[in-house]
Amino acid sequence: MKVEKCSLPKASLLSKNKFDYSDSFKAEFTDKEDTTDIIVMTKAFFSASPGWIGKLFVLRNKMVSVFGLKTGNKIKGKEDVLQNFKGEIGEQIGIFKVFNKSDNEIILGEDDSHLNFRVSLLLEPKEDSRKNLTISTIVNFNNWFGKLYFLPVKPFHKLIVPAMLKSTIKGLIVQNQ
Repeated sequence: MKVEKCSLPKASLLSKNKFDYSDSFKAEFTDKEDTTDIIVMTKAFFSASPGWIGKLFVLRNKMVSVFGLKTGNKIKGKEDVLQNFKGEIGEQIGIFKVFNKSDNEIILGEDDSHLNFRVSLLLEPKEDSRKNLTISTIVNFNNWFGKLYFLPVKPFHKLIVPAMLKSTIKGLIVQNQ
C-alpha cells in the first residue's frame, strides 16, 4: 500500500481553518462491499495503532504530565467505547474529542493551554469500489511553549501519521474479508 504526502484537501472541513502547522497523508484502498463509512473508518483508526506508537505516547504522557499538559490516558473499556461510538460532536475517545463531522469526514482533536490540534479523517470515494483515506493534522500554537513542545514532536508526527494510515487501512481490509 502506497502512502503519499499531499496538500490539505480543499474538500476537508479543516481547509476553512487558520493554522500554524499542517500536514496530510493519503492512501487508496478497495471497499468492494461499500461498507466503509466515516464511523467504521474512525473505529478502525482507534483500533489499529501499531505497538511502537502506543509506547511513544506512554513516554510522551510521562514527560508532559510534569508541565500540567493533558495526557491521553489509556481508554478504559476501549472495546465498549468503540462499539458505542456514534461520531457525535462532543463525543470523546481518549484525548480525542469530536469537533465536527460530515458524511465523509470527522474532525477530532483537543485544545490545551499550549496548543490546539485537529485531525481529519476524510474518506473520498473513487471509481471501481476504490476509496481514498486522507489523514490531515492542523496545529495552532497558543504560546511559545506550544512552539517549543512541537519541535521534538514534529519529526515523530511525520512518522506516526503514515503508520496510522497504513494500519487503519490494513485493519479495514481484515474486517472486510
